[in-house]
Parts: sequence; C-alpha cells; structure tokens
Amino acid sequence: MVKIVGIGGSLRPNSYSQIALSLAAARVEALGAEMEILDLRAMQLPFCNGEDEYLDYPDVEQLRNTVKLADGLILATPEYHGSVSGVLKNALDLMDFEQLDGKVTGLISVLGGQSKSNALNDLRVIMRWVHAWVIPEQIAVGQAWKAFSDGKILDEKLSQRFDQFAQSLVENTRKLRGVS
Repeated sequence: MVKIVGIGGSLRPNSYSQIALSLAAARVEALGAEMEILDLRAMQLPFCNGEDEYLDYPDVEQLRNTVKLADGLILATPEYHGSVSGVLKNALDLMDFEQLDGKVTGLISVLGGQSKSNALNDLRVIMRWVHAWVIPEQIAVGQAWKAFSDGKILDEKLSQRFDQFAQSLVENTRKLRGVS
C-alpha cells in the first residue's frame, strides 16, 4: 500500500495551508493510500544548524523516521514574501537524502492575494536537490480566505484540481516507487 506523509508549513491556528493539506489527504486516502500528517505546530523542532544529530529534540528523529518510511509526500506552504515558509524550509533542512531521496512529492501553496507560483517553484528546486520526484500537478490557492468554508472547498474547479492532484500523486507514487 502506498504511504504518503503530509507536512504543512504554517504554525498558525486555523491555517489555510493545513486545511488544504487535510483536504488533499482525504482525497489521497479515498484512493486507497495510507496517509499521515505531521503537524509541525505540535512538534518541537530546532533551527537547523547543520548538525547530524539533535539529541535534545526527539521530534527531529520522529520527523526523519516518518518521512523515511513514506513512499511520497505532500508539502503545503503559505507563500510568505514570495517564497516557502521558514518553518517548512527548516523542517526540510533537518532532513537529508536518507529521508527524501526518491520520494514522490505533491506541492500546495496558499496565498492571501492572487495565486502565484513562487513558493511552488522554490519547493520544486529544493526537492530536486534532494533527488525527490515532484509530480507535475500542483495547487496554488489564491485568496484563501474565500476559497474554503467549514473545511470545504467552495469552487468546483479548485475541487477538481484537488482530485487530479491526489490521483496523480497516488498513481505516480505507485509507478515510481513500485508499490501496489
């Protein structure tokens, strides 16, 4: 069975990034994949300083082990100042090739203004550097404050993009990772 791990790059309560991640996760599960979300808001992660071990931070080991055992990832980030959130970048920096090499990855960005792809493009570069496989389907949710209500997507076209995203992630993970 395909195992996907989701990581949201926002620490804010009621985060639109977390809502988008949860909606994508539900669609991935509906396709028969196992899904786990690592909530960075509940984890104690230090700033990455380039060390190999963070003995005072057991959540670093949990992050690394959970991602290492996954076949694929969903990374969801708010776009801050035209790029990836610091909290998501830090979580990725705490890992290396051992955890990220070969992972099939889907990307989601959430913005308060008009939809852009800066954070998505930056995440593509980051994931390429660690030898992950990023699927071509991606989701950029502009004006997030009016895209969701009560944890649901309001726009039918956006909902269809979430369906296509989940389908691509699960299918490509099965193909690239050789998992049924």
